Amino acid sequence: MIGIVDYGVGNLASVRNAFDHLGHDARICEDASALAGCDRLVLPGVGSFRAAMLSLADRGWVDALREYAASGRPLMGICLGMQLLFDSGDEHGPTPGLGFVHGRVVRLEPAPPNKVPHMGWNNLTRTRPHPLVRGIKTGVDFYFVHSYHCVPDDANDAVAYCDFGGEFVAGVAAGNVAGLQFHPEKSQPAGMRILDNFATWEPEC
Repeated sequence: MIGIVDYGVGNLASVRNAFDHLGHDARICEDASALAGCDRLVLPGVGSFRAAMLSLADRGWVDALREYAASGRPLMGICLGMQLLFDSGDEHGPTPGLGFVHGRVVRLEPAPPNKVPHMGWNNLTRTRPHPLVRGIKTGVDFYFVHSYHCVPDDANDAVAYCDFGGEFVAGVAAGNVAGLQFHPEKSQPAGMRILDNFATWEPEC
């Protein structure tokens, strides 16, 4: 069973529908007690880093997510959900994150004529082999909507980059934790391939 964390931030139904379309059982988890029945977990999200972390804390998710990640089961963040995996974010002032991937989330500063937010289709460059991006060729387009980007302390945590007036990390993986800056559920066949990869990924922790 694939769990999708409901903490009041993000379009959960589109993620669940994508997994359903692929034939994978997925359910929206409204509280931490539902995690016991999940083999893998998705942390979605749209909006600001600080507001999302406050919502996770208010709804009792922070400790539950840390226990889940420590269990070795696969966990993937999407868009803002990827950013929340990091140590801290700068949006609306420094805010601690979940700390599953070491590094910071900082504002995009693209070279002109590119403007923030980065919104629309852009292509990926794979940086190393990983089951999450298996079958994804360099140059395939994915759908992005974001104004901040992740800067991992260890460059080896990156599995894909994107160029938007300068390179930024578009995908990370560290142990059983992974993150995607783009929206795979909105990225047509290539995005569905990544979700399918996640549904069958068995991380080596």
